[in-house]
Amino acid sequence: MIKADILIHNGIILTMDENYTVIPDGLLCITGDKISYIGEKDKESVQAEKKIDAQRGLILPGLINSHTHAAMTLFRGLADDLPLMEWLNGYIFPVEKRMDEDFVRTGTLLACTEMIMTGTTTFCDMYLFEEEVAKAAKESGIRCVAGEVLYDFPSPNYGDLENGFRYTENLINQWKNDPIIKIAVEPHSIFTCSGDLLSRANELALERGVPLILHLAETKHELKEVEAKYKKRPVQYLKDLGLLGPHLILDHCVHINEPEIELLSENKVNVVHNPESNMKLASGIAPVPEMIARGINVGLGTDGCASNNNLDIFGEMDMAAKLHKVNKLDPTVMNAKVVITMATINGAKVLGLEKKIGSLIVGKKADIIVIDLNKPHLTPIYNPYSHIVYAANGHDVKDSVINGRIVMENRRLLTIDMEDVMEKARQKSEMVKKWVEKD
Repeated sequence: MIKADILIHNGIILTMDENYTVIPDGLLCITGDKISYIGEKDKESVQAEKKIDAQRGLILPGLINSHTHAAMTLFRGLADDLPLMEWLNGYIFPVEKRMDEDFVRTGTLLACTEMIMTGTTTFCDMYLFEEEVAKAAKESGIRCVAGEVLYDFPSPNYGDLENGFRYTENLINQWKNDPIIKIAVEPHSIFTCSGDLLSRANELALERGVPLILHLAETKHELKEVEAKYKKRPVQYLKDLGLLGPHLILDHCVHINEPEIELLSENKVNVVHNPESNMKLASGIAPVPEMIARGINVGLGTDGCASNNNLDIFGEMDMAAKLHKVNKLDPTVMNAKVVITMATINGAKVLGLEKKIGSLIVGKKADIIVIDLNKPHLTPIYNPYSHIVYAANGHDVKDSVINGRIVMENRRLLTIDMEDVMEKARQKSEMVKKWVEKD
């Protein structure tokens, strides 16, 4: 007899292990915060306090949103159909100057609600007032890598840059032993951060053993600005500063060339692809197939809701697969299995969490979702991988377990008062409207 705290049974298990093992009718046991058994035994051989019936659905690792700005859910639809720099300078930066802790807390809780309900169990955040982001994620039960954005101009949160580094170090100290919250050092980008800032951020990240994260080469405008100022392309500039390494996570990387891809590969730098945001802002198409071919680890992110406008990684998988097919005029590029890998185990590798999450293996943390297949748009099923990418959406997720804790059961959130969060978000939106009118 197997004893466990939670049993998930009667489903197709996609382990996302190195062999892509699929168990057609499997059992998964959770004891404490870890997976304690995966196999095909009869459910009667398991004694569990709680049983989740997958109802012949898909059981797979929770999805990983490797780049977002969670509190920007409160800017969803605020300024659509604009170029990136106009969007940032004309709308986003001005309203961000008026934000406070409660604003970020409300927006993050709304984001956590959306992400849990669409199958995300881990997200990586870069924004302001990140202590509130960490607290909101902890309260919601969702795994999070959080980092306060650093840039040369004063922040609405910490003010001068010196305070920003102090704030980041305090976050690292405060959350260093937490089971689901991890802190990163996050300078915004080359065009908003001096070389000295980037070098200091890199030293802090290496010293404290945490990731270093920044936006890179998102637009042609940024590329031209960097080349004009430093007489170098972005990746070469980072190399000369000493930033390249496996601790570095670069978001976007739309406008990089072959020599830069080679540099990223040689230095084992991680990249996060954000196809929907890049499309919506007309930033371009990142050379992801080329990066993957060179052995670069690439994860998936939604970016923020002001430039997407959702946090559904299912949609991101679908778009990532199709965008590169049409760009290459090759239907075999970025197949479904590759894209799901980006959203699971490769996303875990991006965040340095691959030993804990990203695949369903005994001993790993229990971050698991169940997809309900009993729906017309998911019937029949031949290939579960292609079904997830091309047919399913986030609202087909019926159950979610994070770190051994059930956070959603049969589409019912157990950690968040959804109605209360949405009402507070509506109230904050009235504030945003007034801020925009004043500007």
